[in-house]
Amino acid sequence: MNVSMVDRHNSQSQHRVVIVGGGFGGLYAAQALGRAPVEVKVIDKRNFHLFQPLLYQVATGTVSPADISSPLRLVLRKNQNTQVLLDEVVDIDPDEKKVILPDGEMPYDTLAIATGVSHHYFGNDHWKNYAPGLKTIEDALEMRRRIFAAFEAAEKESNPQRRQAWLTFVIAGGGPTGVELAGAIAEIAHGALKKDFRTIDTTAAKIILIEGLDRILPPYSPDLSARAQADLEKLGVTIRTQTLVTNVAENAVTVRHENQEEVIPTETILWAAGVKASPLGKVIHERTGAELDRAGRVIVEPDLSLANYPDIFVIGDLANFPHQGDRPLPGVAPVAMQEGQYFAKLIRKRLQGDTVAPFRYVDYGSLAVIGQNSAVVDLGFVKLTGVIAWLAWVFAHIYYLIEFDNKLTVMLQWGWNYFTRGRGARLITGEDSLGKIAQRMKSGYYDAEKPTEQVEVR
Repeated sequence: MNVSMVDRHNSQSQHRVVIVGGGFGGLYAAQALGRAPVEVKVIDKRNFHLFQPLLYQVATGTVSPADISSPLRLVLRKNQNTQVLLDEVVDIDPDEKKVILPDGEMPYDTLAIATGVSHHYFGNDHWKNYAPGLKTIEDALEMRRRIFAAFEAAEKESNPQRRQAWLTFVIAGGGPTGVELAGAIAEIAHGALKKDFRTIDTTAAKIILIEGLDRILPPYSPDLSARAQADLEKLGVTIRTQTLVTNVAENAVTVRHENQEEVIPTETILWAAGVKASPLGKVIHERTGAELDRAGRVIVEPDLSLANYPDIFVIGDLANFPHQGDRPLPGVAPVAMQEGQYFAKLIRKRLQGDTVAPFRYVDYGSLAVIGQNSAVVDLGFVKLTGVIAWLAWVFAHIYYLIEFDNKLTVMLQWGWNYFTRGRGARLITGEDSLGKIAQRMKSGYYDAEKPTEQVEVR
């Protein structure tokens, strides 16, 4: 090897890549840079990667949190050029090329921000106390606590109207997350818990799915949306389309449909109706002037970089990529995976003095599960429903789980649940969960003589 080649390699090995966020975008970028002549630092305030597509299964007692989580250090430990840091980026300085941490700063040559999104209450953040969303492990555990605690409270409730309120589950949002939650809760009520209680009939549970548009699963074709609705209704789910949530309280949710408002007594409200960008989206806008969309996501260039800042990239759900098709790319895991891999390829090419074509997402299809033996799959060239679609969904999710032990554990758990209809992870956890149930039972305001309120909006 001649001197010029050695010098070139040493120069390249000093290139500092900082990746903020260990989700799909950040993790796939770090993995793809494992053998690149760069120094990689992955910063995340969690020490694990979370497989979010299966988070609803934690919320409904099918799998445990560890089954869909992988420690970042374990996943990246073979990457000798990569350091994982448990920390949080609170600001960036694009002119000095450094990220700001709570107790210091870190320089970079190339920065990738992949901090994702959280649930959005459309200006009603106080609703989150009564209607948890589903983006983190803590969210899923809180949902799980509320779902299974509702059945426990109903078992002890003597007032018929209040018992029904405990057995009424309202899900706001008819996208994939809402559909999957509704189907899973219906299977819990009609299957897993059917023989476990002595006072209540769990099959009397009402699962109500609220969607503001004219059909559930709006990103899917109308025929697949119709099939998903039919399958949910067979499970006992009530679907309310063209219906908006106008208020959420501790014991009720108010909805509006065709200028009529209705108050639905319920003790369990689950939120799956929208997303907003992480706080770093606003920081990026303030520091670089990058444009944001209505949800606070950063509008990126065709190569995922920021306008006027070719060394800063935004990937994953935080990015609004409007350069392919008539609307931005969806905030789904496959998009983030491909963006992370593209980012790594671009860095490699730049270090070699080459250019790379703009990012182009390859859509391999969309999948949503309704229940056991029921799903809808759109592969572009063919649409699948029923058992075949469900099997496609199962194998796709097993394939994309990060670690082999997670793949094996989830596969065995699904197999056991398939034959037994059981849900072994239906634990009620959390500080003083019993006290919370008792407090909520005492706070119930339902009057057995008072009908559900329905008034006209003027």
